[in-house]
Amino acid sequence: MPVLHIVVLALIQGITEFLPISSSGHLALVPILAGWPDQGLIVDVAVHVGTLGAVILYFWRDVFGMVKGLLMALRGRLDGQAKMVGLIILATIPVVTAGYGLHHYGIDGLRSLNVIAWATLGFGLVLWITDKAGMTVRRVEHLGVSDAVIIGLAQVLALIPGTSRSGITMSAARMLGMERREAARFSMLLSIPTIIGAGALKGYELYQSGDARLTSDAILAAGLAFITALIAIFILMAWLKRSSFTPFVIYRILLGVGLLGLSYGYIS
Repeated sequence: MPVLHIVVLALIQGITEFLPISSSGHLALVPILAGWPDQGLIVDVAVHVGTLGAVILYFWRDVFGMVKGLLMALRGRLDGQAKMVGLIILATIPVVTAGYGLHHYGIDGLRSLNVIAWATLGFGLVLWITDKAGMTVRRVEHLGVSDAVIIGLAQVLALIPGTSRSGITMSAARMLGMERREAARFSMLLSIPTIIGAGALKGYELYQSGDARLTSDAILAAGLAFITALIAIFILMAWLKRSSFTPFVIYRILLGVGLLGLSYGYIS
């Protein structure tokens, strides 16, 4: 694969994975708008590994605490961190179940320009409404079982390209009254098992293809995705200290309208 293609794909994945603007939608747009071939499983797995490394590094204290809490739970001692692990597992079950079903039956029809455009626009407005209407009184530690179920069910919608996994989970969290940074924090912690699951599935497909090897393409893609994802997380968390999701909503509206124009032939 040409280096330019790898760089563009890795940067898109890294920047958009944790911002509420849809990484799957942006990646699906690349072959549609640029006419490039599919990036292949090696690069796909690599960029997932890169973004996974970024979120684990940024939230290493939370990750370390949850691992410690899980080990304590196995010894019969439950604490807040063990509870967090349970909530994240609970919130992950719906998307794993739905994702397996869609993967088994195929989801090619969802990757059309039309679908991406409407999802980008529609769920961008959902983000704006929930951000404006939601209270800012709850933290991650205040979440309960019902909250995790609601956020987990919302995450299923992210299987539609253009929805944004981070965007829809942050929308659900804001609807439940979570502070903006806390909504982003839970969304990103929730991304860890989701990315691991998606990466493992693609890795298994790669293994079955008989082409499971580490290449310079994969190393470059993983490295760029890691760096850009880490920068994107820092920027988002710093921004949410003092402001709202509005800039991302505006971007989604402009992108969605532009894509609808392309889809319906108003823009050539």
